[in-house]
Amino acid sequence: MDFHALKDIIHGRRSIRKFTDQPVSIDDINDIIDCARYAPSDTNSQTWEFIVITNKEKIKQIEQLTWDALHEKAAEATERGFEKEAKLLTRSFGPYATAFSDAPALIICLATPYQSKFREKIFEPIQLVNESVWEEEGIKSSCLATQNLMLAAYAKGLGTCPMTGPVLLAADKIRSFLNISSEKQMNMVIALGHPQETPKKLPRKEVSEITTYIQ
Repeated sequence: MDFHALKDIIHGRRSIRKFTDQPVSIDDINDIIDCARYAPSDTNSQTWEFIVITNKEKIKQIEQLTWDALHEKAAEATERGFEKEAKLLTRSFGPYATAFSDAPALIICLATPYQSKFREKIFEPIQLVNESVWEEEGIKSSCLATQNLMLAAYAKGLGTCPMTGPVLLAADKIRSFLNISSEKQMNMVIALGHPQETPKKLPRKEVSEITTYIQ
């Protein structure tokens, strides 16, 4: 096992927003999802599912749903007296939230309900936590899987960009469009394709800034 090779993959991954027209093969997509499913999860609950969209028209429709929702939010903000913020929402955040529009593939990352023998036999009977906590548990494990997915994609020479904007803005519209059942949460969307750009490495906080040792 080569730690430095893995470190290079982790350090080298970038969020890609410009892609070539070259399609991504189903074999490559299956390979990276195979890596995603080996992420750790709470009591091996594996609370993740993926919807892969390679139909350009449907990707464009999801982009339009996101823009429609964004303009609705902006109109509501304007009515409440936040005209400046409404303009920023459409002009600044809009293009950022719809940067997936030209990707040859779009992956909708879902978090399924957390279920385990511990929840059924122990946690639920004693009402250990509020119901909302189980939704959070699903999201946590799903996020681990998406990181595996993006690193695997980069190792194959593909680019990805994780985005929560479409979920924040248009979750209900996208859910209806894709017939996603109500018990599944939309975690994020990931644009996937062959990169047309090589973004610069962004600064990161030093290890010493984010680490506390208790000895």
